Amino acid sequence: MKKLLTILAATLCLGACGIYSFSGTSIQPDVNSITINLFEYRAMRVNPALSNDLTEALRSQFRRMTRLEQVEMDGDMELSGEITGYDIAAAAVTADEVAARNKLTVTVKVSFTDKKHPEEDFEKSFSSYAEYDSSNTIDAVESSLCAEIIEKLVEDIFNAAVAQW
Repeated sequence: MKKLLTILAATLCLGACGIYSFSGTSIQPDVNSITINLFEYRAMRVNPALSNDLTEALRSQFRRMTRLEQVEMDGDMELSGEITGYDIAAAAVTADEVAARNKLTVTVKVSFTDKKHPEEDFEKSFSSYAEYDSSNTIDAVESSLCAEIIEKLVEDIFNAAVAQW
């Protein structure tokens, strides 16, 4: 019984401070909204869907994992960025110097602003990749690779913005 009371007291203390949540976020209690702007596409190689897919995945992650209201402009927090790299390179080479596996890498430059807590602001690049067998063409595997890469990028950006990991 004493152990149960200790756990209950600790839970109430954590909940009362308003900064920590069990979803892993640490959003200050006076922050209520976020603006997530469309991530512009600036990479040399073109993928017309990537900009929208990344932006929507970020918006969805913030809806699922935070209490923040998403607003079109002037949110307490603002997330914006641009896709700066979309590159394909050999990941593994055979003895005949032929690519056995290729790697698709996406790089995103992100700017995060917290108007109420400017010490949390940052601007940095995030990069993620996925490999595929070179017997496949990029056209055949591109959508599944991009989905995998977007998932990783969203997790990294989300953690940097509101989980401070």
